[in-house]
Amino acid sequence: MNLQEKINYERIAAAIDYLKQHYKAQPTLDEIAEKIHLSPFHFQKLFTEWAGTSPKKFLQYISVEYAKDILRNREASLVDVANEIGLSGTGRLHDLFIQIEGMTPAEYKHGGKNLSINYSFVQSPFGNIIVASTPKGICHLAFFEEELNAFNVLKSQFPNAEFRKRTDQIQQNALSIFSHDFSKLSEVKLHLKGTEFQLKVWQALLKIPLGQLSTYGSIAKSIENPNASRAVGTAIGSNPIAFLIPCHRVIQSTGLIGGYMWGNTRKQQY
Repeated sequence: MNLQEKINYERIAAAIDYLKQHYKAQPTLDEIAEKIHLSPFHFQKLFTEWAGTSPKKFLQYISVEYAKDILRNREASLVDVANEIGLSGTGRLHDLFIQIEGMTPAEYKHGGKNLSINYSFVQSPFGNIIVASTPKGICHLAFFEEELNAFNVLKSQFPNAEFRKRTDQIQQNALSIFSHDFSKLSEVKLHLKGTEFQLKVWQALLKIPLGQLSTYGSIAKSIENPNASRAVGTAIGSNPIAFLIPCHRVIQSTGLIGGYMWGNTRKQQY
Protein backbone atom coordinates (compact mmCIF):
# COMPACT_ATOMS: atom_id res chain seq x y z
CA MET A 1 0.00 0.00 0.00
CA ASN A 2 1.54 3.29 -1.10
CA LEU A 3 1.26 6.56 0.82
CA GLN A 4 -1.82 7.82 -1.05
CA GLU A 5 -3.63 4.50 -0.61
CA LYS A 6 -2.81 4.60 3.11
CA ILE A 7 -4.24 8.14 3.37
CA ASN A 8 -7.38 7.10 1.49
CA TYR A 9 -7.81 4.02 3.68
CA GLU A 10 -7.53 6.10 6.85
CA ARG A 11 -10.04 8.62 5.52
CA ILE A 12 -12.63 5.97 4.70
CA ALA A 13 -12.03 4.19 8.01
CA ALA A 14 -12.66 7.52 9.76
CA ALA A 15 -15.85 8.03 7.72
CA ILE A 16 -17.14 4.56 8.60
CA ASP A 17 -16.37 5.14 12.26
CA TYR A 18 -18.20 8.47 12.10
CA LEU A 19 -21.24 6.84 10.47
CA LYS A 20 -21.37 4.09 13.09
CA GLN A 21 -21.22 6.61 15.91
CA HIS A 22 -23.61 9.21 14.45
CA TYR A 23 -26.08 7.23 12.32
CA LYS A 24 -28.94 8.29 14.62
CA ALA A 25 -28.42 11.84 13.36
CA GLN A 26 -28.69 10.57 9.74
CA PRO A 27 -25.78 12.78 8.57
CA THR A 28 -25.82 14.05 4.99
CA LEU A 29 -23.16 13.37 2.39
CA ASP A 30 -21.86 16.93 2.80
CA GLU A 31 -21.58 16.57 6.58
CA ILE A 32 -19.62 13.32 6.40
CA ALA A 33 -17.33 14.63 3.65
CA GLU A 34 -16.58 17.71 5.70
CA LYS A 35 -15.47 15.58 8.65
CA ILE A 36 -12.73 13.95 6.57
CA HIS A 37 -11.85 17.13 4.64
CA LEU A 38 -12.95 16.06 1.16
CA SER A 39 -15.41 17.45 -1.34
CA PRO A 40 -18.73 15.56 -1.41
CA PHE A 41 -18.04 14.35 -4.97
CA HIS A 42 -14.55 13.05 -4.16
CA PHE A 43 -15.75 11.48 -0.91
CA GLN A 44 -18.65 9.67 -2.63
CA LYS A 45 -16.30 8.23 -5.27
CA LEU A 46 -13.60 7.24 -2.77
CA PHE A 47 -16.02 5.69 -0.27
CA THR A 48 -17.71 3.59 -2.96
CA GLU A 49 -14.33 2.34 -4.22
CA TRP A 50 -13.11 1.31 -0.76
CA ALA A 51 -16.33 0.20 0.98
CA GLY A 52 -18.01 -1.40 -2.03
CA THR A 53 -21.20 0.62 -1.51
CA SER A 54 -22.23 4.26 -1.35
CA PRO A 55 -22.20 6.26 1.92
CA LYS A 56 -26.00 6.55 1.74
CA LYS A 57 -26.45 2.79 1.33
CA PHE A 58 -23.96 2.08 4.12
CA LEU A 59 -25.91 4.40 6.42
CA GLN A 60 -29.13 2.64 5.44
CA TYR A 61 -27.63 -0.77 6.28
CA ILE A 62 -26.51 0.45 9.71
CA SER A 63 -29.91 2.00 10.41
CA VAL A 64 -31.82 -1.12 9.40
CA GLU A 65 -29.58 -3.42 11.43
CA TYR A 66 -30.18 -1.31 14.54
CA ALA A 67 -33.93 -1.18 13.83
CA LYS A 68 -33.99 -4.97 13.43
CA ASP A 69 -32.27 -5.37 16.78
CA ILE A 70 -34.94 -3.20 18.44
CA LEU A 71 -37.78 -5.10 16.76
CA ARG A 72 -36.31 -8.46 17.78
CA ASN A 73 -35.52 -7.68 21.38
CA ARG A 74 -37.81 -4.91 22.61
CA GLU A 75 -41.48 -4.06 22.77
CA ALA A 76 -41.33 -0.84 20.80
CA SER A 77 -43.79 0.76 18.40
CA LEU A 78 -42.74 1.57 14.84
CA VAL A 79 -42.88 5.25 15.78
CA ASP A 80 -40.42 4.60 18.61
CA VAL A 81 -38.10 2.66 16.28
CA ALA A 82 -38.15 5.40 13.64
CA ASN A 83 -37.40 8.07 16.23
CA GLU A 84 -34.59 6.06 17.80
CA ILE A 85 -32.70 5.63 14.52
CA GLY A 86 -33.20 9.25 13.51
CA LEU A 87 -35.87 8.91 10.83
CA SER A 88 -38.60 11.50 10.40
CA GLY A 89 -41.44 9.00 10.65
CA THR A 90 -42.72 5.48 10.08
CA GLY A 91 -43.05 6.15 6.34
CA ARG A 92 -39.27 6.44 5.97
CA LEU A 93 -38.80 3.36 8.17
CA HIS A 94 -41.22 1.42 5.97
CA ASP A 95 -39.45 2.50 2.76
CA LEU A 96 -36.05 1.61 4.22
CA PHE A 97 -37.14 -1.91 5.18
CA ILE A 98 -38.75 -2.51 1.79
CA GLN A 99 -35.56 -1.41 0.05
CA ILE A 100 -33.09 -3.34 2.23
CA GLU A 101 -35.09 -6.26 3.65
CA GLY A 102 -37.77 -6.72 1.01
CA MET A 103 -40.50 -6.61 3.67
CA THR A 104 -42.16 -4.08 5.92
CA PRO A 105 -40.97 -3.49 9.52
CA ALA A 106 -44.17 -5.13 10.79
CA GLU A 107 -43.62 -8.18 8.59
CA TYR A 108 -40.07 -8.48 9.90
CA LYS A 109 -41.18 -8.15 13.52
CA HIS A 110 -43.90 -10.77 13.16
CA GLY A 111 -41.94 -13.29 11.13
CA GLY A 112 -43.83 -12.62 7.92
CA LYS A 113 -47.28 -12.13 9.44
CA ASN A 114 -49.69 -10.75 6.82
CA LEU A 115 -47.16 -11.65 4.13
CA SER A 116 -48.70 -13.71 1.34
CA ILE A 117 -46.39 -16.29 -0.26
CA ASN A 118 -47.18 -18.41 -3.31
CA TYR A 119 -45.16 -21.59 -3.76
CA SER A 120 -45.01 -24.47 -6.20
CA PHE A 121 -43.05 -27.64 -6.91
CA VAL A 122 -41.41 -27.86 -10.32
CA GLN A 123 -39.19 -30.30 -12.22
CA SER A 124 -36.01 -28.89 -13.73
CA PRO A 125 -33.12 -30.42 -15.69
CA PHE A 126 -31.16 -30.50 -12.40
CA GLY A 127 -33.82 -31.97 -10.13
CA ASN A 128 -37.01 -31.07 -8.30
CA ILE A 129 -37.39 -27.45 -7.23
CA ILE A 130 -39.53 -25.57 -4.75
CA VAL A 131 -39.98 -21.94 -5.74
CA ALA A 132 -41.77 -19.29 -3.67
CA SER A 133 -42.72 -15.70 -4.37
CA THR A 134 -44.26 -12.66 -2.73
CA PRO A 135 -45.67 -9.66 -4.59
CA LYS A 136 -42.16 -8.19 -4.34
CA GLY A 137 -40.34 -11.09 -6.03
CA ILE A 138 -38.81 -14.55 -5.61
CA CYS A 139 -38.09 -15.17 -1.92
CA HIS A 140 -37.02 -18.83 -2.03
CA LEU A 141 -35.77 -21.34 -4.59
CA ALA A 142 -34.25 -24.65 -3.59
CA PHE A 143 -33.71 -28.19 -4.82
CA PHE A 144 -35.35 -30.92 -2.79
CA GLU A 145 -35.90 -34.66 -2.43
CA GLU A 146 -39.13 -34.66 -0.42
CA GLU A 147 -41.92 -32.10 -0.75
CA LEU A 148 -42.95 -31.86 2.90
CA ASN A 149 -39.40 -31.22 4.10
CA ALA A 150 -38.92 -28.63 1.35
CA PHE A 151 -42.06 -26.79 2.43
CA ASN A 152 -41.03 -26.91 6.10
CA VAL A 153 -37.69 -25.25 5.23
CA LEU A 154 -39.56 -22.49 3.41
CA LYS A 155 -42.01 -22.04 6.29
CA SER A 156 -39.18 -21.78 8.83
CA GLN A 157 -37.94 -18.66 7.01
CA PHE A 158 -41.36 -16.96 7.20
CA PRO A 159 -43.03 -18.70 10.16
CA ASN A 160 -46.16 -16.53 10.30
CA ALA A 161 -46.78 -15.94 6.60
CA GLU A 162 -49.83 -17.10 4.67
CA PHE A 163 -48.85 -19.80 2.16
CA ARG A 164 -50.72 -20.73 -0.99
CA LYS A 165 -49.72 -23.55 -3.34
CA ARG A 166 -49.98 -21.59 -6.55
CA THR A 167 -47.84 -20.79 -9.59
CA ASP A 168 -47.73 -17.13 -10.56
CA GLN A 169 -46.11 -15.02 -13.27
CA ILE A 170 -43.22 -14.03 -10.99
CA GLN A 171 -42.27 -17.70 -10.64
CA GLN A 172 -42.72 -18.41 -14.34
CA ASN A 173 -40.42 -15.55 -15.32
CA ALA A 174 -37.73 -16.85 -12.96
CA LEU A 175 -38.04 -20.49 -13.99
CA SER A 176 -37.63 -19.64 -17.68
CA ILE A 177 -33.87 -19.61 -17.05
CA PHE A 178 -33.91 -23.42 -16.81
CA SER A 179 -35.14 -23.64 -20.41
CA HIS A 180 -32.37 -21.23 -21.50
CA ASP A 181 -34.92 -18.51 -22.13
CA PHE A 182 -33.20 -15.38 -20.83
CA SER A 183 -35.72 -12.93 -22.29
CA LYS A 184 -37.53 -12.63 -18.95
CA LEU A 185 -34.47 -12.13 -16.75
CA SER A 186 -34.90 -8.36 -16.68
CA GLU A 187 -38.37 -8.90 -15.20
CA VAL A 188 -37.17 -11.18 -12.40
CA LYS A 189 -37.30 -9.52 -8.99
CA LEU A 190 -35.83 -10.99 -5.82
CA HIS A 191 -37.28 -10.61 -2.33
CA LEU A 192 -34.16 -11.00 -0.19
CA LYS A 193 -33.63 -10.72 3.52
CA GLY A 194 -30.26 -11.15 5.18
CA THR A 195 -27.47 -9.40 7.00
CA GLU A 196 -25.59 -6.50 5.44
CA PHE A 197 -22.63 -8.80 4.67
CA GLN A 198 -24.84 -11.54 3.17
CA LEU A 199 -26.62 -9.05 0.92
CA LYS A 200 -23.29 -7.67 -0.32
CA VAL A 201 -22.05 -11.19 -1.13
CA TRP A 202 -25.28 -12.16 -2.91
CA GLN A 203 -25.18 -8.93 -4.91
CA ALA A 204 -21.60 -9.76 -5.93
CA LEU A 205 -22.73 -13.20 -7.10
CA LEU A 206 -25.37 -11.61 -9.31
CA LYS A 207 -22.59 -9.71 -11.11
CA ILE A 208 -20.73 -12.86 -12.21
CA PRO A 209 -21.09 -12.94 -16.02
CA LEU A 210 -23.25 -15.73 -17.44
CA GLY A 211 -21.21 -18.88 -18.07
CA GLN A 212 -18.17 -17.68 -16.10
CA LEU A 213 -16.69 -18.72 -12.75
CA SER A 214 -15.32 -16.83 -9.78
CA THR A 215 -13.51 -17.75 -6.55
CA TYR A 216 -14.26 -17.09 -2.90
CA GLY A 217 -11.22 -14.83 -2.76
CA SER A 218 -12.35 -12.85 -5.81
CA ILE A 219 -15.80 -12.32 -4.31
CA ALA A 220 -14.18 -11.14 -1.05
CA LYS A 221 -12.08 -8.63 -2.99
CA SER A 222 -15.08 -7.41 -4.98
CA ILE A 223 -16.86 -6.41 -1.77
CA GLU A 224 -13.70 -4.70 -0.51
CA ASN A 225 -13.05 -7.31 2.19
CA PRO A 226 -10.16 -9.37 0.78
CA ASN A 227 -9.49 -11.30 4.01
CA ALA A 228 -13.08 -12.53 4.32
CA SER A 229 -12.96 -15.59 2.04
CA ARG A 230 -14.19 -17.89 4.81
CA ALA A 231 -17.03 -15.51 5.72
CA VAL A 232 -17.90 -15.24 2.02
CA GLY A 233 -18.19 -19.02 1.91
CA THR A 234 -20.56 -18.97 4.86
CA ALA A 235 -22.72 -16.27 3.25
CA ILE A 236 -22.80 -18.22 -0.02
CA GLY A 237 -23.90 -21.28 1.96
CA SER A 238 -26.85 -19.24 3.26
CA ASN A 239 -28.07 -18.28 -0.21
CA PRO A 240 -31.88 -18.68 -0.15
CA ILE A 241 -32.34 -18.61 -3.93
CA ALA A 242 -30.56 -21.36 -5.84
CA PHE A 243 -29.42 -20.89 -9.43
CA LEU A 244 -30.80 -17.34 -9.82
CA ILE A 245 -28.20 -16.17 -7.31
CA PRO A 246 -25.38 -18.20 -8.90
CA CYS A 247 -23.44 -19.54 -5.92
CA HIS A 248 -22.74 -22.61 -8.10
CA ARG A 249 -20.29 -20.48 -10.12
CA VAL A 250 -17.93 -19.95 -7.17
CA ILE A 251 -15.03 -22.38 -6.83
CA GLN A 252 -11.86 -22.63 -4.77
CA SER A 253 -8.76 -20.75 -5.93
CA THR A 254 -7.08 -24.13 -6.50
CA GLY A 255 -9.66 -24.98 -9.14
CA LEU A 256 -11.51 -27.49 -6.97
CA ILE A 257 -15.29 -27.32 -7.16
CA GLY A 258 -15.77 -26.85 -3.41
CA GLY A 259 -18.91 -27.49 -1.42
CA TYR A 260 -22.50 -26.85 -2.50
CA MET A 261 -25.56 -27.11 -0.30
CA TRP A 262 -27.53 -28.90 -3.00
CA GLY A 263 -24.78 -31.41 -3.83
CA ASN A 264 -21.46 -31.24 -5.68
CA THR A 265 -22.76 -33.36 -8.57
CA ARG A 266 -25.44 -30.78 -9.27
CA LYS A 267 -22.83 -27.99 -9.01
CA GLN A 268 -20.68 -29.70 -11.64
CA GLN A 269 -23.71 -30.09 -13.93
CA TYR A 270 -24.33 -26.34 -13.98
